[in-house]
Amino acid sequence: MSAALTLSAPAAAQTAARLEAASSLAPAAVPGERAASAANATGADNAGNAENADNAASLDSAFDARQRVLDQRSEENNYRYAVAEHDCYSKFLVNHCLNKARDSMRSVQADIRKEQLALDGEQRVQRARERDEQAALKRAQDEAGAPQRAADDARNAQAYEDKQRQHQLDQAQRAAEAPQRSANAEAYQAKQQQHALDQAQRGISPSQAAANSQAYDQKQADFQRKLDEARQQGAQKAQERAEKQQTFEKKQTEAAQHKTDVEARQKQAAEKAEQKRQDQLKEQQQLEEQQKQQQQQQQQ
Repeated sequence: MSAALTLSAPAAAQTAARLEAASSLAPAAVPGERAASAANATGADNAGNAENADNAASLDSAFDARQRVLDQRSEENNYRYAVAEHDCYSKFLVNHCLNKARDSMRSVQADIRKEQLALDGEQRVQRARERDEQAALKRAQDEAGAPQRAADDARNAQAYEDKQRQHQLDQAQRAAEAPQRSANAEAYQAKQQQHALDQAQRGISPSQAAANSQAYDQKQADFQRKLDEARQQGAQKAQERAEKQQTFEKKQTEAAQHKTDVEARQKQAAEKAEQKRQDQLKEQQQLEEQQKQQQQQQQQ
């Protein structure tokens, strides 16, 4: 029993030293996180995402450091067992020596396994926390954008209904004006016939009358074309003004939403930093308590 304690004492001391070195990596990231929180207070655009990335990288670095410590302890434990097993074959009580070496190796292996399970559990909790945070952020973004989407849908539906009503009014108006258009066409034909008779009485030939009529029609067509172009340009400018107004309103809404999102991310980042600090203090206290217990066991 005393031999097992003598063997495990250096391993415990090495374990405590490695755990202390690994735990020192996590607090080293605290100033960086505080600096990121201070940068968030300035209202930077991507500060929340940058701090979350820094926090995740810091935790991953701490987990990797602890994993390396456990891996090294496992290798050292296997090496010590191999050396002890080799030395046992040169002793008189071979089986007794092998059993003691195996028991010592399994004892250290059990401690390493216990710490490995604890580390795996912390990593699972961290990954679950990150997934929950991403899901919460996504839900918040969806909820924040819901009023805008509802407003857009309502505006589109109202525009479609207005367009349908205007189309019905135009059809009704064309139907109501159909008799007047028919009467105007008949009056025009009668006027043309009377004009032809007048020209014949004045001695104007049909070819000359046709040329005059063609010139008149061309003049009217040019006037109508210019009138249509002016109306089209006016409608286009009106549409451009409406689109600019919609763009301005959209930018205003997006700016307000962005401000709300930044404030929410800043609040979440501050709460997370405080929670992490509390967790690190708690882990440090637990580590110190374990070191004290190990020192007491060694003294006993």
